[in-house]
Amino acid sequence: MSDQPKKKLDLSRRDMPKQAPEVRRQNFDEVPLGYPEATAIAEAVRCLQCKKPLCVPLCPVEIDIPGFIKGIAENDFAGGVRVLKDKNLLPAVCGRVCPQEEQCEKGCILHKKGAPVAIGRLERFLADWEATQGEPEIPAMPAKTGKKVAVVGGGPAGLTVAGDLIKLGHDVTIFEALHEMGGVLIYGIPEFRLPKAIVKREVDYLQKLGVEIKTDFVVGKTRTVESLLKEYDAIFVGSGAGLPWFMQIPGENLNGVYSANEYLTRMNLMKGYLFPQFDTPIKNHQRVAVIGGGNVAMDCARTALRLGAEEVQIIYRRSRQEMPAREEEIENAEEEGVIFNYLTLPLRYIGDENGWVKQIECLKMELGEPDASGRRRPVPIENSNYIIPMDAVVCAIGNSPNPLIPETTPGLEVGKWGNIKADEQTGKTSLDRVWAGGDVVSGAATVILAMGAGRIAARSIHEYLTSS
Repeated sequence: MSDQPKKKLDLSRRDMPKQAPEVRRQNFDEVPLGYPEATAIAEAVRCLQCKKPLCVPLCPVEIDIPGFIKGIAENDFAGGVRVLKDKNLLPAVCGRVCPQEEQCEKGCILHKKGAPVAIGRLERFLADWEATQGEPEIPAMPAKTGKKVAVVGGGPAGLTVAGDLIKLGHDVTIFEALHEMGGVLIYGIPEFRLPKAIVKREVDYLQKLGVEIKTDFVVGKTRTVESLLKEYDAIFVGSGAGLPWFMQIPGENLNGVYSANEYLTRMNLMKGYLFPQFDTPIKNHQRVAVIGGGNVAMDCARTALRLGAEEVQIIYRRSRQEMPAREEEIENAEEEGVIFNYLTLPLRYIGDENGWVKQIECLKMELGEPDASGRRRPVPIENSNYIIPMDAVVCAIGNSPNPLIPETTPGLEVGKWGNIKADEQTGKTSLDRVWAGGDVVSGAATVILAMGAGRIAARSIHEYLTSS
């Protein structure tokens, strides 16, 4: 099971220091503060360096996890960075937002003892250490192949495809619709969970490798996929899931009712988190309800607190046990004072005479039998209606893929939810020379799954480019 002689298991998983709740709810600074060097080394030494590590197959981007952890344990941080960045060009991002507890850490032998090695925290440590060392090390680049690839969308899937293909000698151009690169990493995740400077640093690294970037370029409007195919040898579509869902209940058109996309984009791209230095047009609400139970719902609720709301409630139709959000995000929200209203379903939003939301009518639920997702289905309790006073509602119940590219690309096959159909093993779509991956294929999912889809597509694109 291990290359090393048997050693006593260290089951003391090192905590990461973080801002105190009463302090952090007053600012948009990052909440976890990262491992100090000595703590990172102590945590890395816990790794058993398994001969057949079970953590690696659970990583969507196939990182040599024992390899980079060994670098930390041996105080060879530069070596650890090289191992890490061989497979992952966004380590500072992944170390912060990937659900490691559901992926690599689940495979750790020490998981069975209740104390898996903190893989994500160690990944973040190395990425942050590299940032303190000046200019990043640029790997030796191969000779150019003369092939050109267009990547549509500068989110995690597109960035991964671009990084993999540039390192294989192909020319890559990313076309991003917004004025900032990063996709959901920039507009969807709040500053206190993923600072913008970190995303920009990772994007800068790609540019240093030679990736060309074009922002404010809306494929489907500025140019079509069909038009790009005349200039590029292959196209990857990673345009994300930017179409918000609503509940289709009365009152959703009232002022003060937001989609999570709008709420977080206003904060992130219009610099609402830097108020009052930036006078961003976000109304400061006093009583905010967030509908949903995922990471995006936690992000919205915690953002509302930092904007000065007196009371923020999560309204979720199941119980805490069924919540899809990461445990640490739920805990952070609880510590900061978010109120959780479980087993509750909004029925309608009630407005005042000026068209602003002022109340929510809700219904109490109870849990029945499990549904297709494996979670127990919420069942309404008759005559349990009640009213909550609220002056803002943020709907964070999910998103569909942006319909623009499917609607402007004849012959591109889509599923019933508007997602582009792509082969799971290759990322190939129904159109010749067009691949797709990430949320535009899967629907809204995690950053690391989008990156994994990007890696699969990049491999297939490279195979095509070198055999044609």
